Amino acid sequence: MNTKDNIRIERICEMERSYDKVSEALKAIEEAKDDIVRLRQYMDSGLWKEDFEADERGELPANLKRGVLSEDGLWNLLEDIAQTLALQNL
Repeated sequence: MNTKDNIRIERICEMERSYDKVSEALKAIEEAKDDIVRLRQYMDSGLWKEDFEADERGELPANLKRGVLSEDGLWNLLEDIAQTLALQNL
């Protein structure tokens, strides 16, 4: 094999690694699709705001995990997902 062949083989191997990585990521997004929809509905329904306000008033247990209630966290997550999925339109 010559240098050109070695470069080609290396490139194909690199692209194969990328292909595998992206395929796994897409599977993960597909598996999370129902959760993504539920989070969007939660944010849009007004229930998120009610829960957020209850947290602000100190009505929730201190040890309750509440990342979903961070003011920008949920919106940013859903925006990131939307932008990532928009890559499919390239």
